[in-house]
Amino acid sequence: MIQLDIEKVYGFVPESEITALKGEMERYNRMLHDRSGAGSDFLGWVNLPGTVTEPVLESIERAAASLREVADVVIVIGIGGSYLGAKAVLTALSDNFDMLRTERENPLLVFAGHNISEDYFRELFAAVQDRRIAAIVISKSGTTTEPAIAFRLVKKEIEQRYGKEDAARRIVAVTDQKRGALKTLATREGYRTFVIPDDVGGRFSVFTPVGLLPLATAGIDIAALIWGAKDMEKATAEGVPFEQNPAMIYAAVRTALYRQGKKIEILASYEPKLRYIAEWWKQLYGESEGKDGKGIFPASVSLTTDLHSMGQYIQDGERILFETVLSVDQPEYSVTVETDPDDLDGLNFLAGKRIHQINRMAELGTMLAHVDGGVPNLRIELEKIDAYQIGALLYFFEKACGISGYALGVNPFDQPGVEDYKKNMFALLDKPGFEKESQAIKKRI
Repeated sequence: MIQLDIEKVYGFVPESEITALKGEMERYNRMLHDRSGAGSDFLGWVNLPGTVTEPVLESIERAAASLREVADVVIVIGIGGSYLGAKAVLTALSDNFDMLRTERENPLLVFAGHNISEDYFRELFAAVQDRRIAAIVISKSGTTTEPAIAFRLVKKEIEQRYGKEDAARRIVAVTDQKRGALKTLATREGYRTFVIPDDVGGRFSVFTPVGLLPLATAGIDIAALIWGAKDMEKATAEGVPFEQNPAMIYAAVRTALYRQGKKIEILASYEPKLRYIAEWWKQLYGESEGKDGKGIFPASVSLTTDLHSMGQYIQDGERILFETVLSVDQPEYSVTVETDPDDLDGLNFLAGKRIHQINRMAELGTMLAHVDGGVPNLRIELEKIDAYQIGALLYFFEKACGISGYALGVNPFDQPGVEDYKKNMFALLDKPGFEKESQAIKKRI
């Protein structure tokens, strides 16, 4: 199970001040479980890992096996939580250079529908022109602009190549159980379907078929992922006391720092495989907390890379931020620095040391420098990067996010601001029904 270390926060917020939030955090955790808070219609994720049974996993694995039989490349279509969860776990649990593999046991997953770049689509189809393809399309409504455009293009490509009957074997829809454009199309065309639960929002959906089906198709151990999430669900449950509940402690520290004026949280990691965990985390917290003029702004850096760019600001910039470091105790491989007889780079003092040891000293040295520079530091340690640890980590962040959102006094489970850009875009594109808005918007451009 992951470990949370908040020792390097006490110089900025007294331990007593964090402990004083115990009652508040326990109340908010209880509200998640008894569904007495804002957004109660979208709290299905709270006990979700515990409801994922063996038959559920088996049905997902069967669908994944069917896709593996017919495709070398599976195009996963979705945006936001319908994309980032699978991308985050896949990146964390894959080889850093997976795209360069010429031989593979499982299909390569590529993603579409998370942007509206013409060049992206053109290059995607050029890249897969000689590969067997299939698609997983993820959308509750089927009308969200970005994935809907992507699915039109991908569906046409698959049907032109294989015909409608074979295309139905190559397309799986993850969508609403009863209604919506995608559900209607899937029923008509005979696509295999999986359900996005009504009470689980997109950014909390990684433990549903939204995340599990693409990951199973890529050969990820989804049973271990769920196992880690289940154990973290138990570790952060309503009856677990504050002192033993990492989600409540993390939420309490964030709350205390925010109330002191720390308005930016930087999620940092020294392992490149975790970079999309940070992207998923940014959506989770940004979309959940950024409301009513409130919220901690979620940012991320990849270290030590970004120490040579963002490091200067973190060290000496405005003191409105704090840092949460994802640390990994043991890497998968062992690489040792060799002795060089000329020692022109002056690095023979590192000879015999593992790269991981050097990386860890960079992490600890940076933490001390940032703390000395006025940046509170939290540390979340994973024993290693595997499906179990990642499952636990994702659920930990979800649970803490719900508690933190309630502490802010917002509804963590809606996203009204996301609709604003869509209204302007539809008006500029002359969508029927937006004629009045179109005239006003175009005058402002």
